[in-house]
Amino acid sequence: MTRLLHVAASPRGAASESRAIARTFLDVYAETHPDAEIAHRDLWDGTLPAFGPPAAEAKMAVFAGREPEGEGAAAWAAATAEFRRFDAADRYLFSVPMWNAGVPYVLKQLIDVISQPGLVFGFDPEQGYTGLLHGKKAAVVYTSAVYGAGRGPAFGRDFQATFFTDWLHWAGIEEVEEIHFRPNLVTADADTARQAAHARARELAKTW
Repeated sequence: MTRLLHVAASPRGAASESRAIARTFLDVYAETHPDAEIAHRDLWDGTLPAFGPPAAEAKMAVFAGREPEGEGAAAWAAATAEFRRFDAADRYLFSVPMWNAGVPYVLKQLIDVISQPGLVFGFDPEQGYTGLLHGKKAAVVYTSAVYGAGRGPAFGRDFQATFFTDWLHWAGIEEVEEIHFRPNLVTADADTARQAAHARARELAKTW
């Protein structure tokens, strides 16, 4: 059975454009893939573990081939549990708004928590990093209200899609589809672009 995990990085609930496009995707996916299991991860529900000094110490211990101890062991167990929850999926749908040219901090927190040696990546001193999330696919809904492709630097720069899609590839997820809705605050007709984004979500969900 295929398991799809929707990871929501917007805190705006029903007012979120990225969540709305994701809902369109999920509705069509559920209809066209009746045997699939769909799970949700709201990064704003307060359950995402911190990755502070004990966790960082544990990570360095693992890198050095040692077992984490004390507070580090508990922090490592929490990070590992979060990874297992993430890794249980075969397919991922991410709803990602742009915050200050990048991604919301809770999405970066998820990345920092689960990007651990032996879990998301391997490392060789000569060959470098190797992503370990093989055989998975991801679709990402990217939204923004100021930045837009083709606009000048006064409207911001894209460290949102460039960062997150790169992380997915780095982690070993090679097949990544993107859905963009990036109107500008002075765009006269944002609804046309909105409809196009929802249409892309519907079409992608049918065959994905």
